[in-house]
Amino acid sequence: MSLRISTYTDTGVAVVTLDRPKKLNAIDLDTAGELAATWRALRYDDSVRAVVLTGAGQRAFCTGLDRDAVVPQPDSPYMQDDPLLAIGPKANDLWKPVVAAVEGMACGGAFYLLGECEFVVAGAGAEFFDPHTTYGMVSAYESVLMAQRMPFGEVARMMLMGAAERIGARRAHEIGLVSELTEAGGALAAAVACATVIAGYPVEAVQGTVRALWTAKEAARAQGFAQAPHLISLGNLPPARQAELFAGRRARDHRVR
Repeated sequence: MSLRISTYTDTGVAVVTLDRPKKLNAIDLDTAGELAATWRALRYDDSVRAVVLTGAGQRAFCTGLDRDAVVPQPDSPYMQDDPLLAIGPKANDLWKPVVAAVEGMACGGAFYLLGECEFVVAGAGAEFFDPHTTYGMVSAYESVLMAQRMPFGEVARMMLMGAAERIGARRAHEIGLVSELTEAGGALAAAVACATVIAGYPVEAVQGTVRALWTAKEAARAQGFAQAPHLISLGNLPPARQAELFAGRRARDHRVR
């Protein structure tokens, strides 16, 4: 199993942990399936009233799709299979509040998860970035999701600067991507504390509020997602060229702001 689920019935909080620290919690196809199954199972677990999502270890919350994952694609610009589209709680019709606890890197496909959480708590060492453009890929779904969480100029800079630049935890807090900044290693405890408070409130009021909040975002997200497959088909380099660019990357060749 690539996930750990800890349920605390005394508080009504479940902690879902991406548990692939040696892979920087990258998501392979099995993990994607486990995430979708977990969110759907939590819909039926009345002992869970709020959820915290985090990653194992201190190096990364999640680094997106595992580079070793093989995802066959239809030979058509009108059809695309993206295994990350179904990994988030909202994609699986879970309307219980989910709080993200981020330590270390959160990049690329991690935004499919962060984009569907209610808010984000981060440790001081957290860093956010999207390397798609650097490696010849269109940042489509990630851009749509982050455009609903950050000022336009900030999300545009993050997506277009690619792997050359990362948003540090302090800057992420300043621009509203992160709602609470803790000392390094403190994000999980702070997120659990928030989730415990929320889980103590009447369930119907909480879930109704979550649903109302997301109603305000759904139209814009649906329009953006509808365009994403075509933009990716038009703009992505061939996979072999993407792999060449990725193989040529240099460690620590970036700035943090």
